[in-house]
Amino acid sequence: MTPNAASPRARFAALVSTPATSATADQRRPAGVAGTNSRRLIGLLIALAALALVSLVSIAVGSKAIPLGTVWDAIFGSSSGDASVIIWDLRVPRTLVGIAVGASLGVSGALIQAMTRNPLADPGILGVNAGAAFFVVIGIGALGVGSVGGYMWLAFVGALVVTVAVYIIGSAGRGAASPVRLTLAGVALGAVLTGITSGLVLLDPQAFDKMRTWNAGSITGRSLETIAPVLPLIAIGLLLAFSVARPLNAVALGDDLAASLGTSVFRTRVIVIVAVTLLAGGATAIAGPIGFVGLMVPHVARWIVGPDQRWIMLYTVVFAPILLLVSDVVGRIVMRPSELPVGVVTAFIGAPVLIVLIRRRKASGL
Repeated sequence: MTPNAASPRARFAALVSTPATSATADQRRPAGVAGTNSRRLIGLLIALAALALVSLVSIAVGSKAIPLGTVWDAIFGSSSGDASVIIWDLRVPRTLVGIAVGASLGVSGALIQAMTRNPLADPGILGVNAGAAFFVVIGIGALGVGSVGGYMWLAFVGALVVTVAVYIIGSAGRGAASPVRLTLAGVALGAVLTGITSGLVLLDPQAFDKMRTWNAGSITGRSLETIAPVLPLIAIGLLLAFSVARPLNAVALGDDLAASLGTSVFRTRVIVIVAVTLLAGGATAIAGPIGFVGLMVPHVARWIVGPDQRWIMLYTVVFAPILLLVSDVVGRIVMRPSELPVGVVTAFIGAPVLIVLIRRRKASGL
């Protein structure tokens, strides 16, 4: 049987399996640096160890210097005092928030790239960031909201409403909501809302002064009590994301082939949009709009493991918190005693790394 005459199931198997040495680039997709499942598993274990190490560094390093011995005693011992308060009340919650936000942004970016088959897509392509910022501005200007907790719920509702609106617009007219139509609807609606938001902020800069830190993207001052109501929604989003990892492998072959393999393309896209709304909306609500995490990390994962979405999701959910926590630590120490918002640092770190990655054909292919 010639490659063109292969059955849909054979082509699906070729998509997620290790390519034979004689296969051409057009016949099968690259398997990534870790070409076998055993190597991928070893790489994932190394990534988990790196995440644990970065988490400890995030707890130990900050704008206020604390000796490592004191940090160790505060975490694993029974020490008390100012250092213990700083670690348990500020740095530990900040690290946990960074892990949750990073995983949410990374996985939502992987979902959007897989659904739209666009390697340059990120959560903002569905208007998530624009919707969140727009509702925060409305809440500040019309309702007088001034707390982080208030921003969080306004941002989440805004992300949810705008994402639903994008899907409705993309589904209008004849035919189903295709990735191209959803992308165009998201970009158009996001541009309109961003323009309105900027205009409202310029009308009264003092009233929106408190919004600047949130709008720059920051995980500072987010207590676990404040973000606890959003965490279950993020957990549901992660479960939904992993539930559609295998169907997304089939969708990558094209809608017709995916349907012939028994995959419901419509159901898969709906689940992806719900998951992206919960993940990106929740992360944006907690930390504000943070760029490059959802755009860059899936590229890194794809470069290592190939096009199999199951492995991409697993790697992304670990790599993304690593990137966010490293960026947060850098932001704490480069301008001591002041801090740079993590959203600013991810742009500085992410831009050059992404440029290097997209120059590699294996990293950017979907």
